[in-house]
Amino acid sequence: MKNTSENNLPVGTTEHFSNMHKWLQRGLFVCLVVLVLEASLSLPGLLIWFGWPTLTITEVCDELMKVRWSDDKAVCLVPHPLYGANEGEGRTNGPAATAQDEWGIQPRPLYKRINFRDLVKFRDDRLAREAAAATATQ
Repeated sequence: MKNTSENNLPVGTTEHFSNMHKWLQRGLFVCLVVLVLEASLSLPGLLIWFGWPTLTITEVCDELMKVRWSDDKAVCLVPHPLYGANEGEGRTNGPAATAQDEWGIQPRPLYKRINFRDLVKFRDDRLAREAAAATATQ
């Protein structure tokens, strides 16, 4: 006959391990809550890191594409067409390749590391270059 204290335990738990199971369950619950919070704050945190109040979300995407492909004409396709071509199509090989990475077994990207709000600086520098080129041709 079982003890009355074992009748209150979850199925598969003995009295000897009940304390461990209780703390393990609490620890796992805390870890899951922290993972959900981290996931929900990742995108807003990255947007602020890249320069969101100054740049719109589409401009952040455009600037990331420009850095990624080393091409000042690269833009995000918003909204991306269903069954459309990859946004990097033709930028990694062939005569029109703009990506300046070292390709091989373990590719090494050669684009600049993006620090806090660097995309705002990159955009301002590019706009200044385009304005200087426009005034030079007039």
